[in-house]
Amino acid sequence: MKLSKIAGAIMALTVSVSTSVIADDDRYIIQVDSSNKGVIKALTKQLGGQIHVDGNGFIAATFSGKDLAQVKGLLNNPHIKLIEADQRRQLMSAYSDDAGNPMTEQVTPYAVYQSQANQVAFNASAGMKVCIIDSGLDASNTDFEWNNISGDNDSGTGNWNENGGPHGTHVAGTIGAADNNVGVIGMAPGVEMHIIKVFNDDGWGYSSDLAHAADLCSAAGANIISMSLGGGGSNSTESNAFQSFVDAGGLVVAAAGNDGNNVRSYPAGYPSVMMIGANDADNKIADFSQFPGCTTGRGKQVKTDETICVEVTAGGVDTLSTYPASMATAANMTADGAAFASSAMENPGSVTGSTYYMGTAEATDSGANGNVCVIDRGNISFHDKVANCENSGGVGAVIINNEPGMLYGTLGDTNATSIPAVGAAFEDRSALLAAGNIAIDIGTSDYGFMSGTSMATPAVSGLAALVWSNHNQCTGSEIREALKATAMDSGAAGNDVYFGYGIVKAAAADAYLTANGCGGDGGGEPGGDFTLSANGYKSKGVKKVDLTFNGAAGTNVDVYRDGSLIVTTSASSTYTDSISSKGGGSYSYKACDEGTSTCTAEQTVVF
Repeated sequence: MKLSKIAGAIMALTVSVSTSVIADDDRYIIQVDSSNKGVIKALTKQLGGQIHVDGNGFIAATFSGKDLAQVKGLLNNPHIKLIEADQRRQLMSAYSDDAGNPMTEQVTPYAVYQSQANQVAFNASAGMKVCIIDSGLDASNTDFEWNNISGDNDSGTGNWNENGGPHGTHVAGTIGAADNNVGVIGMAPGVEMHIIKVFNDDGWGYSSDLAHAADLCSAAGANIISMSLGGGGSNSTESNAFQSFVDAGGLVVAAAGNDGNNVRSYPAGYPSVMMIGANDADNKIADFSQFPGCTTGRGKQVKTDETICVEVTAGGVDTLSTYPASMATAANMTADGAAFASSAMENPGSVTGSTYYMGTAEATDSGANGNVCVIDRGNISFHDKVANCENSGGVGAVIINNEPGMLYGTLGDTNATSIPAVGAAFEDRSALLAAGNIAIDIGTSDYGFMSGTSMATPAVSGLAALVWSNHNQCTGSEIREALKATAMDSGAAGNDVYFGYGIVKAAAADAYLTANGCGGDGGGEPGGDFTLSANGYKSKGVKKVDLTFNGAAGTNVDVYRDGSLIVTTSASSTYTDSISSKGGGSYSYKACDEGTSTCTAEQTVVF
């Protein structure tokens, strides 16, 4: 649903090797015999160095504006054993795309690794079929097994195999792009797909379109319906259509929404539909991912239902996937012949030049003339940095992020520059600064990036098809429960409104079904049979909540109210919590097997 700046991955070119070394922050490690360390410390200070670390057999010091050769020349002393760059260390992204150019080689998106899809083989003979209700799948992209794909047109939207914008093609690639040594690889590579085109370039339709599409999915023999779409307000016709699909053994998956609030979107908000949130490559929730609560009603009518809120998440931030031919913009970058990830900012073109470090590029610098400027993020706009590089004679610009991860950005609507400009990851800063030459190419591509719960939804749809293909005796509802039971708990402990049960893990779900069968054994796992029901009411002015436990592994449970333990009680009886405070209020409860972190989903009571 939400587009980020479109960017591509990398190609390899041959360039020369660097001969100078610039340390991160002009900081160096000086190895020295401990008995003579005092002499070297004094010399360091005398020569303008600032000492930061006085270690065992070494010191670390900053020499502003000095490269390694200059520092070695200054500290030419027989008591020094070695001088080397003091490399910066930082938290790294948990997962990342493969380096490579998807136009010429196959690139695996980070979410495939994060979700363990690479650890499970897709069983193509199982007959899995995913029905995608979206804007069409453009036949111009060859990264699909087209003999396995069919579709239906919808009134007014045109042919299903012609794009109504790139969204549907991107979604389909995440689900089932082929394993064919080019492009990207889907969660269930080559899975059969049926495409229902209900959107065109305007990007909207009606609940009746979706209800009709659900019937078409059934007629096509689909096991899974995937919908990266949504809107406000429920509709009984639409709800009944998806419930019928689930009752027949299918699975329906839909996006939570991208407004970053607690509003419930539909069709994801129907109990029959599995609501999907988005996380990033660092296992953090996406700031745009919607997080509706699981509770409806008030007082005695309060009801908690985990099927009307986020149930699981998957990678949905800066997701690389298929596009209609030449509709995406790709940035390819190499430094000293090695490929590095980059993102297209502005200005198509291909350049190669010697590397010139321009700091934060807050002014013109004649040293950039004829070179590729390597620039740190910060202080002034991206546009002004690139303009200063170009006005200095620079032929291209690389702006490096100042926090872990890739830099995605643009030069603004009033861009007046013409040289190719790309963003780069903070983790690659040292290597890029040390490189002698850099090559940049910005051009069109059949592969690009999007962000949104729209991208997380097809990831879960494809993962469900992948797992289900190895357990095709199960129903869609049983696959849904297995994905929840084995999701990696993220965010707050236990089920929470942002992640639900956590980030989907395909290998874990596959192992769970192999060990426990389609029904699972509960065992107190989140998403299994360990549940809590909460009924709130008032008696003589006192707020009371009746708590009932089912599926606990032991004889006792620990009961928590708003995160604090209030009692350890029998798992086989109802416990009534009394709250003496006056007025209304909202209270969240969960139960855990005594002395463990195996807990139910949280239930909220509102007075």
